[in-house]
Amino acid sequence: MMKLRMHQSMLQRARLAGAVLGTLAALAPAAAQNQNQDQVQDQAQAQAISSAETLLFETDHLARVKTPATLVYNFRKVSNVEPGFSDKVRLDLAKVKGKINATLHFLSGEHKQEIPTLEEAHGNPVLLGFLEHDIAEMKRLTGGSTSYFRKRIRMALAQDAQVSMQSITYRDKALQAQVVRIQPYLHDPMHASFEKYVRKTYTFVLSEQVPGGLYELRTSLGNGAAVRAASAPATASPAASPAAEAVIDETLTLSSVTPKQP
Repeated sequence: MMKLRMHQSMLQRARLAGAVLGTLAALAPAAAQNQNQDQVQDQAQAQAISSAETLLFETDHLARVKTPATLVYNFRKVSNVEPGFSDKVRLDLAKVKGKINATLHFLSGEHKQEIPTLEEAHGNPVLLGFLEHDIAEMKRLTGGSTSYFRKRIRMALAQDAQVSMQSITYRDKALQAQVVRIQPYLHDPMHASFEKYVRKTYTFVLSEQVPGGLYELRTSLGNGAAVRAASAPATASPAASPAAEAVIDETLTLSSVTPKQP
């Protein structure tokens, strides 16, 4: 019976997270994986969905978007490890037979991330694209396993995420947003394999008052003095010396919606 309940829970999360990150969304919280099956009460508590998971994966971010619509996000990368760059992410939304179809164009050229069209989207696919991009980058930079990085992110969202309120400015209006922050590798027992990335921070800024629910997504690595402000232009930085602290800052920010949403 316990196995059945776990399986149903994982399937629900997989559907909510969508096709792109099915593997990530299907991962049970780490605490649940370590529980004895006979401890039914503890198991149920371990499976409780965190507020961070609810905000990111179990919220219908597209519910208030009037379709057809195109959401455009600005992407910036600043780094002392390799050249930085600026690009765009575009999300095309259309309603087909009463369901929202979402086509995500995540970056371009050599940086393009292939994302399949979602025929019944609820959560914002931009979040999934951003995480898939990040996981692919972690694999490229460290040689690690994509499934391992997915697991660390999922565990951090389930167990260690910090959720707070923050004021943002969108279309010259001050709005309230919820901010989720995680550091998936800070207490990672395998951190020796990618020591330079152990303090990497993920920040997700969400607001029901912006189209698509996501205002900004960011990953940052390096101390506060080293990482440039998100508003700074992305430029090619000199390669870091072997002893230098790696600095990589990637930010995705909602810039426009057409046609304009109320």
